[in-house]
Amino acid sequence: MLPTGARDQRVPVVLLAHGSRHPQGVASIDRLRAGVEAVGLPARTAYLDLNEPDIEAAAAALKADGCGRAIVVPLLFTPAFHARTDAPAAIAAARHSTGVELIVADILGTGDELLPLLASAAEAAGIPDDGAVLLGSVGSSRAEANAAVEDLGRRLASLRGGPVRTAFATCAPRAVDALLTGPELAGVVSLFVGQGLLLDKITQAAEARGIPTTVPLETALVPLILDRYAAVGC
Repeated sequence: MLPTGARDQRVPVVLLAHGSRHPQGVASIDRLRAGVEAVGLPARTAYLDLNEPDIEAAAAALKADGCGRAIVVPLLFTPAFHARTDAPAAIAAARHSTGVELIVADILGTGDELLPLLASAAEAAGIPDDGAVLLGSVGSSRAEANAAVEDLGRRLASLRGGPVRTAFATCAPRAVDALLTGPELAGVVSLFVGQGLLLDKITQAAEARGIPTTVPLETALVPLILDRYAAVGC
């Protein structure tokens, strides 16, 4: 918790999400924003697609409030297309059009900081540590992005003690196929920031076999966001 009065002295953070057509997608990211603000850091949300505000509108609102500087944390786990192309282009355009200094922090990533968060989510969902689980993620056309999730799955298996398979919503191996035709699983651990239609498909396939699925990480990610913010050094 920041000391009293520190909020007004901190450079605000903009949480840049992908965006979703899910009816609870915006509310999900808003809960994460509220979690960041609860520890005294002023925060705003922005979206790459599908929802408002986009990063340019968020930067314009900051400028209207007299703020000429902000740190942007992309709410992305892997170095896929959005992290490498979409987000940098959108941020650069917003910086140019508004004159607001937008400092880009690292993405959330797939580092060891995620392991206790995923393990806690599995425990909350009633998934036993020694049971086989599926680590479900969005997936990417970039092999390196999927490999990062697979490596996270191996590290999660070492922490839990039970085997972890990795599958994706948008590419092979597909999570829905693994759930409908694969071997028995004790649960699905979802690597998702917030609610989304892709996660719904995975959850529904799991429910059809009576397999529990963890909820999206949402406010559990607050410590990671604070770490990314602090690493910028503002």
